[in-house]
Amino acid sequence: MKMSLAVLLTALGVFLYWYAFIALEESPMEQGDILKAYDYQPVENFQLDMTETSPNVFSFTYESFDGEVVYGQISYPESTADNYPVLIGVSAMGRSYVRWWVITDLANRNGYAVISIDARYHGKRKDPDRTLRSIMNDLHFFGDKRDYEAMIRDTVLDHRVLLDWIERQDNLDIDRVKAAGYSMGGQISLILGSVDARVNDIISIVPPFIDDKTALVAPKNLVSLLGDKPALLITAADDENASAADNDFLFDLLPGSNKERIDFDGGHILPEDYVDRLASEFD
Repeated sequence: MKMSLAVLLTALGVFLYWYAFIALEESPMEQGDILKAYDYQPVENFQLDMTETSPNVFSFTYESFDGEVVYGQISYPESTADNYPVLIGVSAMGRSYVRWWVITDLANRNGYAVISIDARYHGKRKDPDRTLRSIMNDLHFFGDKRDYEAMIRDTVLDHRVLLDWIERQDNLDIDRVKAAGYSMGGQISLILGSVDARVNDIISIVPPFIDDKTALVAPKNLVSLLGDKPALLITAADDENASAADNDFLFDLLPGSNKERIDFDGGHILPEDYVDRLASEFD
């Protein structure tokens, strides 16, 4: 027997109520408790294995704080220097480090070494038994946020381990480290810059607005720790993942006098030439 329209609408209403008020409840956390989740034990006998794939470009692997293997790539400028400022590029959800290179040429031309790694469950770290879709379905339909929060948190920690390596390299300048990311990468960049003092400049490009349903990985709960670090927030007026009010709210939370904002017309996918607006960030 076919379900009547009334029954279908009732079922839909029950589902939407459950989705909005039960599956994903707001669960605020104290900032100190959030910070504890981003503590980690530095890796003893750390080793980063590097292979040159083309001139000035190297792929690498290393074991992170929990023994998980991280895959990444570093690109050096053609011009030589005693040491290079560093751009850490953080990819959007569903993308791998090889897709980050949208601003690599710009950064390399301005003397930056560019480093990017795969986030957890991304790129070479995909898990066929735990796909991104399954993680997001569990989050949105069943209110199970554990793997989503762990994915973001552990990726931040993977970057902190990477920063340990950068700090030990004579040819990389740990005092000039910029983190830039698109979408989920913008979210991670804001968190990384908030919890790790070695990141001293942040470019967050169309980060999704994360509320206290997943408080552990919500940049709004941590950005007060940025202090006076330069922070550029790039937003879109009709972003599907962050309303204009959300973007205003996040920008207002950024502390200090060195914050800037660029707001584009359109949605979450920015125009191809948006990178041109970043040229001054690498002078």
